[in-house]
Parts: sequence; C-alpha cells; structure tokens
Amino acid sequence: MSIYLTLDILGTIAFAISGVLTAMHKRLDLFGIFIIAFVTATGGGTLRDLLLDLPITWMLNMTYIYVIFAAALFAMVFRNKLNYVRRSLFLFDTIGIALYTLVGIEKGVQMDLHPIICISLGTISACFGGVIRDILCNEIPIIFRKEIYATACILGGVFYFLLNLTSLDINWIVIISGSVVITVRLLAVRFQLSLPSVYKKDSLNH
Repeated sequence: MSIYLTLDILGTIAFAISGVLTAMHKRLDLFGIFIIAFVTATGGGTLRDLLLDLPITWMLNMTYIYVIFAAALFAMVFRNKLNYVRRSLFLFDTIGIALYTLVGIEKGVQMDLHPIICISLGTISACFGGVIRDILCNEIPIIFRKEIYATACILGGVFYFLLNLTSLDINWIVIISGSVVITVRLLAVRFQLSLPSVYKKDSLNH
C-alpha cells in the first residue's frame, strides 16, 4: 500500500468520524448519521476528481465504502467514550484536513500541475467535505468563519513544495507537511488566532 493510499484511508476514517459526531450532536437518525459521515468523507475527494476529470476514487474502490461504514459504526458504538464531543470533532476534523491536503496535492503533482494549483486541490480536498457536512447540519461552514482552517492547509502545502527542494525522504516530507497543518490549526484555536475581518464592528450591529 502506497503512502498516499494510506493517507487517503486514514483521512476517510477521520472525516467519517467527524461527520458522525456532528450528526449525533444534531440528533439525526441512523440514516442521517451515515449520510453525513459519507458526504464528509467523500465530498472533497469527489470535487477534486471531478475538477481533474478523473474517475471518482470511492466509486472504483469499495474499500472506501467499507471504511466509512466501519468508522461510522465505531463512532456510534463508542460515542459514550467521546465525552467531549466538540473536542473530539475538532481533533478528527483537524487530522482529516491534514491528510486530505496531502492526498489532494499528490493528485495534482501526478497530473504535472503548477504547485499553486496542487495546493488549491489539496485545500479543496480537505475542506469541501466539511462544507457539505456543515450545510446539511444547518451550520455556517468552518471555512467561512474567522477561524484559521483553509489557511492551515495552504501553509502545509507550501511546506510540502519547499521541502521537496531538499534531499528529505518523501515520508518525512509528508509527516512534516501534515504536522504543519495540524500545528497551525491547533495553535490558531488555542490562542484564538483568526484572519482579519473586513467589517467594522459598528457595521455588524446594523
């Protein structure tokens, strides 16, 4: 199994669990939970493959369906162990965006696309499933809030290409780049860092 297939599977697990936690928080029924888990895990990759005019990955490999189903069952069975739902959701969502960013970038690299386009594909892969999840659960998507989310993916992508200019092994490049995404996201939440707003506080009250 290649490192990128491994990352893709791990990212699918992380996002499926993230979707389940969100759905349970919204008290959806069993069908709703599985639907949210599925779209969260596959949404970003589906859009990425459509943009690249490639066969949609999860349609060609049933492993993804089995993994999503198993991860959803796991999250539901052990939901009582996940006492801090918001913290657990944040953790799995953060891991998911780090892994999917790298998978999306590698897809672009395989197509010999410009690094900026590759980073864009990585960010789309990482964020779009969460956008669908939040919209279906009647939430404002995280990517559209002041929180640093997509920015973390972009920074991880920049590190990926910078590290490729060195003699580092690809495994280390992947580990470091993914760690950058996770670290930036964790630090942003821990210290309440956000991108500047274009609106004045007074204008928000009108």
